[in-house]
Amino acid sequence: MLDDIGRAISEATGAPFRVEDVRRVGGGSINEAWRLEGAGQCFFVKLNDASRIGMFEAEAEGLGAILATDTVRAPRPVCTGRAGGRAFLALEYLDMAGGGGDADARLGERLAAMHRHVEARHGWRRDNTIGSTPQINAPDRDWPSFYRDRRLRFQLELAARNGYRGRLQTLGERLMADMHRFFDGYAPPASLLHGDLWGGNHGALADGEPVIFDPATYYGDREADIAMTELFGGFGPGFHAAYRAAWPLDPGYAVRRNLYNLYHVLNHANLFGGGYARQAEAMMERLLAELG
Repeated sequence: MLDDIGRAISEATGAPFRVEDVRRVGGGSINEAWRLEGAGQCFFVKLNDASRIGMFEAEAEGLGAILATDTVRAPRPVCTGRAGGRAFLALEYLDMAGGGGDADARLGERLAAMHRHVEARHGWRRDNTIGSTPQINAPDRDWPSFYRDRRLRFQLELAARNGYRGRLQTLGERLMADMHRFFDGYAPPASLLHGDLWGGNHGALADGEPVIFDPATYYGDREADIAMTELFGGFGPGFHAAYRAAWPLDPGYAVRRNLYNLYHVLNHANLFGGGYARQAEAMMERLLAELG
C-alpha cells in the first residue's frame, strides 16, 4: 500500500518519491493519519475505507478553493486514490508548532478576507461531508431556505432514522416553520466558508503563519463559520477582535449564532449520541423563545 501511495505522489508531483519513514499522527477521530517521509520530502496522508474516496476528493477540492483565494494558508492537496483496499488523500505536510497571540489575530484577519470571496448562490458544486456525515450542498439563491433544508432538515431527518424522535422532532418542525424571522432585514452574501471551523481544525506554523485544514467547504453566511469558532472554544480573543475589525458582524448574529451551531450539535448527536440530542433540544427551546 505504501509503495502504491508513493508512486501516486511521484506521478502527481513529477518528482521521485519513495517512502522511507512512516509515523502515525494522532488527533483524528474519523481517518487514520500518517506522516510519510523520503528523500527529503514529507507528506501527510489520510486513510479510510475505499468507499470513502469521494469524501477525500471533496476535501481536496475544498482545500483547493481555499488556497485559490490567496488569503489563509491550508495544506496543499497532492493526490487522492485507492491503495491496498483503502482510500487515501495525500497532502503537503505542514509542521504546526506555533499558535496563540499574533497567530490568532492573523487568522481572524485572513478568514475575513477569505469570506469576502463570494458566489451568486449558497452551496457548493458537489456534496461533501461534515465529519463523516453527508453534507448536502445543492445550490440555492435563498440562504434561509438553503440552511433550513440542506442543513437543519437533513440532520433532523437523519436523527429520526437514528431513533431521536418525539420532542426533538416537534421542536425542530416548529423552528423550521418560523426560522425565516431570524433573517428579517438580513440577506448575507454567499461567502466561501471553511464549514467545520472548530479549534481542532486550525493551527499555526513556527513563524506564526495561521493554517486551517479539514474543511467542509461551501458558500454560505460567514456567520456560520464564526459561530462554530465559539461552540467548542479554541480561538483566542485576538482572533475575534481582528475578525470584527476587518469585517464587523451584523447585530443579529448574537441570536443566529445558536441557530448555526444547532446544525453541528445535531450532527454530533447523529455521530456520537450521548447528551447532544438534549443539548439540541435546549438550543431549539431558546431559539423559539427568541421568536416569542
